[in-house]
Amino acid sequence: MTERQPFSFIELPAARSATKPRRFGLTMMADWGIGLGHQRDVLELAGGYVDFAKIVTGAARLYRREHLEAKLEAYRQAQVRPFIGGQFHEYVFAEGGWQALIPFYREAVALGFDTIEISDNCLPLDDDERARQIRMAIDNGLKVFGEVGSKDAKSDIADLVRQAHVCFEAGAEYVLVEAAELVEEGVIREASIVRLQRELDLSRVMIELPGPWISGTTLSQVEDMKKLLVQALGPDVNLANLKPDDLIAMEALRTGLGVVGPKTRKELA
Repeated sequence: MTERQPFSFIELPAARSATKPRRFGLTMMADWGIGLGHQRDVLELAGGYVDFAKIVTGAARLYRREHLEAKLEAYRQAQVRPFIGGQFHEYVFAEGGWQALIPFYREAVALGFDTIEISDNCLPLDDDERARQIRMAIDNGLKVFGEVGSKDAKSDIADLVRQAHVCFEAGAEYVLVEAAELVEEGVIREASIVRLQRELDLSRVMIELPGPWISGTTLSQVEDMKKLLVQALGPDVNLANLKPDDLIAMEALRTGLGVVGPKTRKELA
């Protein structure tokens, strides 16, 4: 952030990307239906620390049109990129098939979206179907975030990497990888992290946190995942699915001001 801040004499880590637009250290917020007033407050307080906002599930269908358009414009004014979450896309495909997707994409563009997530959490896709959906969305004026992995089961890391390459080769801008695939019983799956670092451009990968809406997932587990991922991948790890009211705490964690604490101890005078 460039505005005058308190305690400015306390230096923050140079490794943390502090200004937008960022290439690394991206934060994606999940918007579960916050009102315009709450959104304004969140952006005034923490807009400098969030890069994307996902309109989750099929919530976009339930807004008044003018309300949704106002929400999207407020995000754009704050340099936060809003996009449609993947489960809405899955629902449209499940209910209407391939022929329903083009009207869906066109309506998204007309509303002011420029990006959509394509996932297969509820409706599995093979590689050809995944690539076809990504190309269709791009052909109809949208950028695409592809999602790979499972929220509640462990996949073979080779499958995750292959699916990520399918997304990139089809034209996806970013790939979201489920954090549950990288953490097991409170411990980072180091071999999986190493494989991702070796085979993917992590500046184009966002790690998507699970939440308590998934059976068996607790808030403490999610908090532990945040700490583990920052420790394993550094303060500029790309993280997705933050709650609006957690943005400041997440930035504190990235910079060592949070519960992980400073990375080194300097000699005391």
